[in-house]
Amino acid sequence: MKDIDAIAVLQDPVRRRLYEYVVAQGREVGRNEAAEAAGVARTLAAHHLDRLAGAGLLESGSRRLTGRSGPGAGRPAKVYTRARVERSVSLPARDYRTAAELLAEAAEQAGLDAGLCEAARRRGEALRGSAGACGGLEEAMEMLAARGYEPHLEPVEGAECVEGGEGATAAAARVVRMRNCPFHAVAERFPPLVCGMNLALLEGLLGADGPVRARMDARPGECCVVVEASKNNDH
Repeated sequence: MKDIDAIAVLQDPVRRRLYEYVVAQGREVGRNEAAEAAGVARTLAAHHLDRLAGAGLLESGSRRLTGRSGPGAGRPAKVYTRARVERSVSLPARDYRTAAELLAEAAEQAGLDAGLCEAARRRGEALRGSAGACGGLEEAMEMLAARGYEPHLEPVEGAECVEGGEGATAAAARVVRMRNCPFHAVAERFPPLVCGMNLALLEGLLGADGPVRARMDARPGECCVVVEASKNNDH
């Protein structure tokens, strides 16, 4: 299926809600859960989810949602996750990806990492405009969502939230991870260069002296940068 045909499948509002819900979970989603989230009947949800899978926008599989196995565990249920393939449409046809890869290759060979990061940091500051540094994790999530990073809060492994303190310690025990990297295609070929650029861009966007900071913490299938409470703002 051509990219434009696949994207056109999202024109239906129910189908789009189902797709956005599955994508936002970052895990396998069953038909019952998706139907409840979209506010539609299970049979209708199943129809639209299969249509999304047929268009290549979702991947489908099956597993037992009860977590049990063996006799009495029930039949495997159909589950859905976002497809790994990337879709894009440009009218008239454009090929920015090839241009980006050529520029990245030239920058890497010429050792221009530092210059690229400085340019990215300035761009981030320009995107922030006259506003001050980002005020906290919730505001950071709004800024990142607007840039297509698909942020979500996640507890810091091994950290404990301490009660009281106006929620400051609770915020410090969470990290914002991002399910999408807007530069994924180029980052796959030139990870040190592009991930460093991405970090510098977000440092400029969020501000250097605010209560949050961006840092590298690569994890398969997600953006290589995470955002957390700044150390100098911990209580």
